[in-house]
Amino acid sequence: MPRSQAAPRGDAMRNVTRAAWRWFRFITTHSPSRFAISVFAALILVTTAVLSLPIATADRSVTPLADALFTAVSTICVTGLSSVDMSTHWSHFGEAVIYVGVNIGGMGALTLASMLGLVISKRMGLRAKLIAAGDTNPLRAHGGLVNESQTVRLGEVGMLLRTVALSTVIIELIVGLAIYPSVLAKYGWLEALWVSPMYAAMAFTNTGFTLNDGGISVFEDDYVFMTVIMIAVIIGSVGFPVLFALSRHLFHPKKAHILRPSSWSLHVKLTLITSGLLLIGGAGAFFVLEYDNPDTFGAMPFGESVFQALFLSTMTRSGGFSFVDVGELYGSGTVVGSMLMFVGGGSASTAGGIKVTTLAVLALAVWSEAQGRQSVQIFGRRIPSDVQRVAVAVLAWGATIVALATIVVAQITHAPIAQVLFDVISAFGTVGLSTGLTEALPESALYVMAVTIFMGRVGTVTLAAAVAATSKSQLYALPVERPIVG
Repeated sequence: MPRSQAAPRGDAMRNVTRAAWRWFRFITTHSPSRFAISVFAALILVTTAVLSLPIATADRSVTPLADALFTAVSTICVTGLSSVDMSTHWSHFGEAVIYVGVNIGGMGALTLASMLGLVISKRMGLRAKLIAAGDTNPLRAHGGLVNESQTVRLGEVGMLLRTVALSTVIIELIVGLAIYPSVLAKYGWLEALWVSPMYAAMAFTNTGFTLNDGGISVFEDDYVFMTVIMIAVIIGSVGFPVLFALSRHLFHPKKAHILRPSSWSLHVKLTLITSGLLLIGGAGAFFVLEYDNPDTFGAMPFGESVFQALFLSTMTRSGGFSFVDVGELYGSGTVVGSMLMFVGGGSASTAGGIKVTTLAVLALAVWSEAQGRQSVQIFGRRIPSDVQRVAVAVLAWGATIVALATIVVAQITHAPIAQVLFDVISAFGTVGLSTGLTEALPESALYVMAVTIFMGRVGTVTLAAAVAATSKSQLYALPVERPIVG
């Protein structure tokens, strides 16, 4: 080829490369929330492509696009809902892809990208810290001032990333070793070496996939197994910022006073207290409402009913495992489960939902209004109005997403609305529990559920911030007028 023709082509390639690099820098620096959505979407597409390969299935067949995409979304978004039989459809290669995917999704795409950048470059700049910090506090992506004392300071982002990586590896290793004897009693030692880390990952990431033959029902009489899985789900659902705050004494023994509740940040207090209240309250509600249900707790002894109620309360928060058929719950029990799934777990955790701190802020705002207070106060701290507005926005976005998805899926399937609503909320809250409806959904409904899962995982705040990222600041104020409310 003459040099005169090669030179223009080389210049064109360099121009395209520069343009792509400028676009990438614009997306990552101008709008971290849009970057987060882009990263999650890219991971889903890659996982879909890999799961579509014949090597990913047990019978070496090509998985239909709708099933491959839905499984990829459920994997990267750590949901646990499935449209195929997870224990028989996938090969060991496919299961390995799912295992890696749930760990990537559990840690957070931006957190993982920041950790890889830190490993490669040995340092972390301000922009990288801001992007990584967006996973710990969505208010940074929402705009406005952020009180760093309530979350993780930018100077501590590197330590937080190490905490995320170490906690994921160490907790999953401990859980895998703890349940190995239980798994070994059901399977051979080689199969147990495969099943144990799978359950450890599915529990800590709050995914809920069961890839073994027989599913989790194989261990329904093993209270050690159930207890370990339940504890792993709870730890994963409180959020990495809380784990970071509680683990700092391991790196700074002289600061052991940080374990005293009085020294915890307001975020840590609200997360732990609200999570505990929901756990105990949900267990009590399930026990009372389902005690005489012969298809759930009615045929169980008293002690087993109490334990299973606690287990179900834990799993409806985002765990996704269940020893009872949730499709057989009474209507009242289904409503309680739907409420718990909608709330979900802690912020920046492996759980979904509108988050427990959102519920806490809304409840405190209602209580303050009932008492006639002009500000929302708790534990000697005042919660600013912008946080309250974000909490209201998250609730409104979540309710709107669930309502629209429920209407569309119900119209497509004409299934009972209670089943549709339960499965849709399970998708939005990335829980993974199902009445049995999801596996029978047509392709069009699967796509709707996949979008619902995606919106629930990337976060309503992140979605709102991504949509409004190009909004212009308003330099004037309009006259005030008060409409009648209530």
